[in-house]
Amino acid sequence: MNIVILAAGQGKRMRSTLPKVLHPIAGRPMLEHVLTSAKALAGDHVTILVLGHGGEFVQEFLSKTAFQAKTALQSEQKGTGHAVLQACDQLSDDPVTLILYGDVPLIQTQTLQQLAQLAESGGLGLLTQSMANPTGYGRILRNHDGDVSGIVEEKDASAEIRQITEINTGFMALPTEKLKGWLKQLKPNNAQGEYYLTDVIALAVAEGVPVYTTQASNDWETVGVNSRTQLADLERVWQHELANRLLESGVTLLDPSRIDIRGELQCGTDVKIDIGCVFEGKVVLGSGVSVGPHCVIKDAVIDANAKIQAFTHIDQATVGAGSVIGPYARLRPGTVLAEEVHVGNFVEIKNSDVGAGSKANHLAYVGDATIGKKVNIGAGTITCNYDGVNKHRTIIEDEAFIGSDTQLVAPVTVGKGATLGAGTTLTKDAPANQLTVTRVKQVSINWQRPTKKSK
Repeated sequence: MNIVILAAGQGKRMRSTLPKVLHPIAGRPMLEHVLTSAKALAGDHVTILVLGHGGEFVQEFLSKTAFQAKTALQSEQKGTGHAVLQACDQLSDDPVTLILYGDVPLIQTQTLQQLAQLAESGGLGLLTQSMANPTGYGRILRNHDGDVSGIVEEKDASAEIRQITEINTGFMALPTEKLKGWLKQLKPNNAQGEYYLTDVIALAVAEGVPVYTTQASNDWETVGVNSRTQLADLERVWQHELANRLLESGVTLLDPSRIDIRGELQCGTDVKIDIGCVFEGKVVLGSGVSVGPHCVIKDAVIDANAKIQAFTHIDQATVGAGSVIGPYARLRPGTVLAEEVHVGNFVEIKNSDVGAGSKANHLAYVGDATIGKKVNIGAGTITCNYDGVNKHRTIIEDEAFIGSDTQLVAPVTVGKGATLGAGTTLTKDAPANQLTVTRVKQVSINWQRPTKKSK
């Protein structure tokens, strides 16, 4: 199968220097959604992107992905037919050619597969949609037998034709050899002065090539984006769909209208998610996980029965089973927590391994550290990991107790079972099973507070 994705439009109404097809839906560029659906099609296929305005940005995007796609350049935007023509030299004659659009992001693989099958017998497959308000779309013309006879764009349509509610979505599957011939016959005889791809329908009918139609299961699959308002509307539609899929899979959402998934969210059984949560990148929530309100979780794995409390931020971290995190905690990249770890309010952990049963419940910073099992990190503790040039590691072995308001100046090791007294500034290793204190001796002085002098 040949797959041609049209992605050359400027998108003037977006009022942006970013090409329209790179604006995101659910955290991923619209074009990425289309490429993902196309990649999942059965069989071998060659994908060709037709680029134009901002093509260098699209090329840069492609270079950072695993998608295999060729490109063609439409230096002047002269219509959809002209755009497909630019890809013709790279199309093999034998397979079917499928036409997709980079700014219609939510088309599903199953719908594309159905469309492609319509053209496998030599006919032309056309994806249509019935709409209560078809304004702005080309209308499907049918003869007395109900067969498709052509498409008329709204700007070229009479008042009578504009009453038709079956519209052209633009998605087509065509026999490639015939497509190449039809494209060469296109004329810009329309209000826009452009070469319309839709005109190949009439050419196919004239040659006796049957035109078969199918419709998508969901209206939102064929909705295009031309403005930021439409982008925002489609974002909410897609988030609603993603929320429904979670509900159907057994996830409890306290309010399905107040969740944002900007990537991929995988959930085990009996997962509960409160309001206002944002999931970015790839997030895995194990069975029995609960996520409190207004949490932001990105590229993270949360193991079974962990509890993530309100306003917690987790980024590129792993949380062990049965752990309790938050509220107002922050786990930064490189953090790996074992099971039953407690991280409390206003605690930040970065690039650190924390052993099973350890806890830091209040107001602490743990960076570049290896922490053993059943360690207690007192309130106000800081691992001083940065000397202004390099980062250094702190090691705290099993069952150590770190008193409140302690600074550990890395590189430093706290031995197994050691205790650091409150207020300690540790610059040398603390021996195992001993109390280490570095505070000045307390002194009381006979002293009287000054009083305010009278005038």
